[in-house]
Amino acid sequence: MRRRLFLAASPLLAAGPALAHPPRQPDNAEAQSIIEEIKTFREKIAKAVTDKDFPTLRAIYADAFTHTHGSGKVDNKDARLVLAMAGEPMIENAPASELSFRVFAGPTVIVTGKSPILNVKEQKTYDFRWVAVYVTGRDGWLLAASQATRLPA
Repeated sequence: MRRRLFLAASPLLAAGPALAHPPRQPDNAEAQSIIEEIKTFREKIAKAVTDKDFPTLRAIYADAFTHTHGSGKVDNKDARLVLAMAGEPMIENAPASELSFRVFAGPTVIVTGKSPILNVKEQKTYDFRWVAVYVTGRDGWLLAASQATRLPA
């Protein structure tokens, strides 16, 4: 009897992940609400970078965070925290223009923008086009990845 029940249930057990519902894409009202959350979260990040608030920054960056510099160099979370604590110019707290927000299921939000960033060695400011990816974590939003590309002068 148990064997028959097991055999009858086996196809359902094997199909478990296939029967799971995929995350739902937020509707327009939800997306607008999420965008407002991300705007507030970005302000929190900028303040933490400016204030060199290590505990807040440590909680903001996802453990698997990566940032790709315009030079192609890739930083992980620890390297990015070191730069923030050293007061290096960063997209996280630079003035931003041309912001675009795209909300996906999860929810996940991709933000693109343009910011002037000071090159400390040259003492010259360059415009960078950047992208940042925000994901939901256990305790709220996380910055999961970012990338910056220097624009031609």
